[in-house]
Amino acid sequence: MTLIKSISGIRGTIGGNTGENLTPIDAVKFAAAYGTFILERNKNKENITVVLGRDARISGKMISSLVANTLVGLGIHVVDLGLSTTPTLEVAVPLEKADGGIILTASHNPKQWNALKLLNEKGEFLNGAEGELILAKAEADDYDFASVDHLGSYTKDSSYLEKHIQEVLNLELVDVEAIKKANFKVVVDGVNSTGGIFIPALLKALNVTCVELYCTPNGEFPHNPEPLKEHLTDISELVVKEKADLGVVVDPDVDRLAIISEDGSMFGEEYTLVACADYVLGRLGGGNTVSNLSSSRALRDVTEKHGGTYTASAVGEVNVVIKMKETNTVIGGEGNGGIIYPASHYGRDSLVGVALFLSHLANKKISCKALRDSFPSYFMSKNKIQLTPQIDVDEVLATMAATYKNEEVNTIDGVKIDFKNEWVHLRKSNTEPIIRIYTESTSQLNADTLAKRFIDEIQAVIA
Repeated sequence: MTLIKSISGIRGTIGGNTGENLTPIDAVKFAAAYGTFILERNKNKENITVVLGRDARISGKMISSLVANTLVGLGIHVVDLGLSTTPTLEVAVPLEKADGGIILTASHNPKQWNALKLLNEKGEFLNGAEGELILAKAEADDYDFASVDHLGSYTKDSSYLEKHIQEVLNLELVDVEAIKKANFKVVVDGVNSTGGIFIPALLKALNVTCVELYCTPNGEFPHNPEPLKEHLTDISELVVKEKADLGVVVDPDVDRLAIISEDGSMFGEEYTLVACADYVLGRLGGGNTVSNLSSSRALRDVTEKHGGTYTASAVGEVNVVIKMKETNTVIGGEGNGGIIYPASHYGRDSLVGVALFLSHLANKKISCKALRDSFPSYFMSKNKIQLTPQIDVDEVLATMAATYKNEEVNTIDGVKIDFKNEWVHLRKSNTEPIIRIYTESTSQLNADTLAKRFIDEIQAVIA
C-alpha cells in the first residue's frame, strides 16, 4: 500500500496510516493545499469556484464529501458534478467560469486506489511548478480557513452529461449524419464506472445500437481496469457473438479509449490516436501532431503522409499539451488511447475519440479491421517491473543509457533507445511504484523479445 504525491495530484490506496495511504486526513490536507493555492492566485476576486467530480469507485463518495467540505471551509464555492468523467470535468471548468477543478479518480488503477487530480481555470492539468507549490503547502500545513460568515457554498449540477455530449456533437469534424446513416452496432465495456453512463449516452445520441457490457457504475471493476488486450477477452467474444461493427473500451475515468475490431481482435490502443489523426488530417488537408515518447511510430508516418510534422514529448498529459501548444498541433495525445483534440479542449477525451473514430469509419465505408490494416504495421509490448524502496531507479536508468550509448538515446523522460527497426522506452511511473518498459518493433514476437531482453538486463542491474 502506498501514497504517491506528484505534480498532477495525490494518489494512493484507501485505508491504513496517514501519510502512507490515501486516508481521509490526507484527502483533506491536499484539498486544503489546492484550495489555498487557488485562493492565492485569485486574491482580488470574489466568489472563487471549483468544479468537483468523481468516477464510480467505491471510495468516491467518501473522498468527494471530504474534498467538497474542505473547499467550502476555505470559503470556496463548489459545483459538484457527481458521477462524471475526467474530460467532462475539463469541459465544465471553463463553461462554469470556474477557477479550477478536481476530478477524483485513480484512472486505470484497481478499485482500492483513488486520487485527487488537479486542474486550472482552463480545465487543464496543473504544470510542474504549480504542482510543487501545492505539495509544499500540504507538507507545511499552510492553509487559513474561512470564518463562519465567509464559508463557501455547495451545489450539485447533473447537467454535464448532456452538455458534454452536445459539445462533442457540435464539433465541425464530427460527422453526425454520416454516423447515423451507417447504422453501427457497438459493444461498450464501461468497466462498471462512469464510462458505462457517458459512452452509451453518446452512442444513443448518434443513433448507434449500443450493447452494454459492465456498464453499471458501482465501482466493482469486473476485470483489471487498464484497457489492455489481456483484460478484454469478454468484450472481444461479445463483439463477435453480437456481430457488432466494433467494441469500445474505456478506463474508469474515460480518458483512455481502446477499440475492438469486428472479428474480436484488438484495433490497438496505440492505433486509436493514429486512426483519429488520419481522419482529422485528411479532412483538414494536413496539420501537425504530437504524442509522447512511448507512443507508436505509426502516428509520425500518418502525419507525414498528410504533409504535417510530428513531434514527440515527454510522457504525461501536461507535457503533451505544452508541446501541442508550442507546435500548433491539430490533434495529439498519448499512445495509451488518449485523444487530445484542441478544437474541443486540451485534455484526453474518449467521447471525442469515439465520435471522430466513427466519423472516419462512416466516411470511408470500410470495416474496423480494414481501417486498421490500412495503417503502417508496428507492434508494441508494454511491461513493468515492480519497485521496492531500496531500488535507486535513476541509477538503474543511467546504467542502461550508458550501456547503449552508441545507439540513439533520448533522456528527456527516462531512457528511450532507438534502434534501426525498433525502440525501447524505460521510465519510472509517476503514479505507481514501477518501471515501465515499452518496446515497439516490426512484429509482436520481436517486440516481446526486445522487452524480455531489457527486463532481464534491468533485473540484473538491480540484483
